[in-house]
Amino acid sequence: MSLTVYLGIDVGSVTTKLALVDEKGKYVDSYMLRTAGKPVDAVQKGLNELYAKKITDYDVMGVGTTGSGRNLAGALVGADVIKNEITAHAVAASINVPGVQTILEIGGQDSKIIILRDGIVTDFAMNTVCAAGTGSFLDHQAQRLNVPIEEFGETALKSENPARIAGRCGVFAESDLIHKQQLGYPVEDLLYGLCQALVRNYLANLALGKELLPVFSFQGGVATNTGMVKAFEEELGQKIIVPDHHQTMGAIGAALLAMENHQYTETPTKFKGWSVGEMNFHSITCDCNGCSNNCEVITIVEGGEDIHHVEKIKDIKGNIIARWGGTCGRWDIS
Repeated sequence: MSLTVYLGIDVGSVTTKLALVDEKGKYVDSYMLRTAGKPVDAVQKGLNELYAKKITDYDVMGVGTTGSGRNLAGALVGADVIKNEITAHAVAASINVPGVQTILEIGGQDSKIIILRDGIVTDFAMNTVCAAGTGSFLDHQAQRLNVPIEEFGETALKSENPARIAGRCGVFAESDLIHKQQLGYPVEDLLYGLCQALVRNYLANLALGKELLPVFSFQGGVATNTGMVKAFEEELGQKIIVPDHHQTMGAIGAALLAMENHQYTETPTKFKGWSVGEMNFHSITCDCNGCSNNCEVITIVEGGEDIHHVEKIKDIKGNIIARWGGTCGRWDIS
């Protein structure tokens, strides 16, 4: 007997997440792995690992992709829906956190704030520039202090007099941390001081001019850090909810969007099947010299030999499944 499911894939710069929900939108399973600069390999391995965990056969009725690599993932697996992270996170929170009005999301390389009213996104902001507002900032500083990232939150919560660390910029924050470390501040005070600095940076950059109302949902990998949860609660004076599957909320949202699309349109899925995990894919980048824009055009080829030596787009052979990157759309086929 098979289980009807919808698959969501969230390809980020640091991690790739895959999630399954059933026909009622209930969470079934998920898998997360490092992207490691190879999104194609990450998607394929994620599919293999997620399918290997199954306790029954899956009948996939729809697939959604999101994240910075959503177009690539969509081309690889045959996605029915390709949506941005804002939409995916908002949908997942609306279903899993009743009454949510503010979503705080911090990932490895970027962070977001999403404002919802009556289940509809009314405002949002993203930070893709300042390192002090991302999870990689905490990870790097934890390594500097010789504290495993898994123990960061627990250690930070022991602080009784957190260090005041400048958090407006990652460079200034790091130099301030080193200075206070040399002054002999306890590690737990430095760690919680970093949490407070990141929260101040996040709210100053992303929440400026926005009305932040409860219920608050904290999503993304950094939500695992209990020190960050406490710092947000102190700064906002509100209870912060961390959903059970906060790390894979983007993928869950993509799966829910695929479910909605299928139930509304009743069209067959474009999903190529779990065997995608075993296929050979190659990405080739060529310059288009058709005009002064000199666009870099990316081509995804299924099967065949690895042909990175091709210099001209028109010379690329094989089963081309997607192509994008040009300003005018001359070469786009996705």
